Amino acid sequence: MSFDSLRDKVTTLLAHPSTTAEQKMTAVCELLQTSMDHYDWVGFYFANHEAQTLHLKAYAGEETDHTVIPFGKGICGQVAVSNANFVVPDVKAQDNYIACSITVKAEIVVPLFKNGKNIGQIDIDSNTPDPFTSEDERFLEWVNEEVAKIL
Repeated sequence: MSFDSLRDKVTTLLAHPSTTAEQKMTAVCELLQTSMDHYDWVGFYFANHEAQTLHLKAYAGEETDHTVIPFGKGICGQVAVSNANFVVPDVKAQDNYIACSITVKAEIVVPLFKNGKNIGQIDIDSNTPDPFTSEDERFLEWVNEEVAKIL
């Protein structure tokens, strides 16, 4: 599915009046995970800045034990500290990688900002080596901008 088609669907899901923000984010995760061949797991983590931890709030894909991640640990934890996108073409090449599944080959994490503060992130695992492009990054930045509006 094209990113333009997905934008329309994401906009519709986030505008649904009778669902909670968490339900909307779960619906977005499910849409992305089922619509993009290289998006095998999609989740939103949110920061607890006092505890310096990330907490999984919504996801689609296989269950994960990684529902709480300390800042600085793994790709997600590094993005919580750096406030920058992190694209990992080959997870085996990363020393500070937290393996969620042996099938995961690549990962992309894009921070989610609200009023200029990094409050969370979207995390996508792929079972395909090096699948993410700058187009994925721009699209996921847009998704996070739209999600921030409902929070």
